Amino acid sequence: MTSKQDQFNLRFQSVPENISKVEPFLEDVNKHLQLNEVEFHKLLVATTEAVNNAIMHGNKSKPEKSVTVALYIRKNYIIVSVCDEGGGFDPEQIPNPLEEENLLKESGRGLFLMQTLMDEVEIHANDTGCEVRMSLYTGPKSGLKDNQ
Repeated sequence: MTSKQDQFNLRFQSVPENISKVEPFLEDVNKHLQLNEVEFHKLLVATTEAVNNAIMHGNKSKPEKSVTVALYIRKNYIIVSVCDEGGGFDPEQIPNPLEEENLLKESGRGLFLMQTLMDEVEIHANDTGCEVRMSLYTGPKSGLKDNQ
């Protein structure tokens, strides 16, 4: 893990065992952030889901590929960026996990969880990879992005 006061980074091989690196990384970051229990839980679950998707779906668990997690601290919000080296995806093609035919499926809830837990979720994909960028507001809710 590398860090500056307002940015923390983690990069690792794209193997399922490395999902376990997310929680200790975020716990270290939270020593600086001092998030409350609810905010930390939202951050942990959403980031873990994004990393899981990056490893399993984006990079197809290929160890020669990497996943990068970057966390940026701003005045009233946190940005988490999770990047893989896969081909990307169209979020509109992901089935709604709340529709009856999808309720019992074992997968397909990660993006839904990210969108439910975080205040903003953006997906940027191209031929060389995919970035899931999530924001969690931690302060006053108005004019946040103006206070960077």
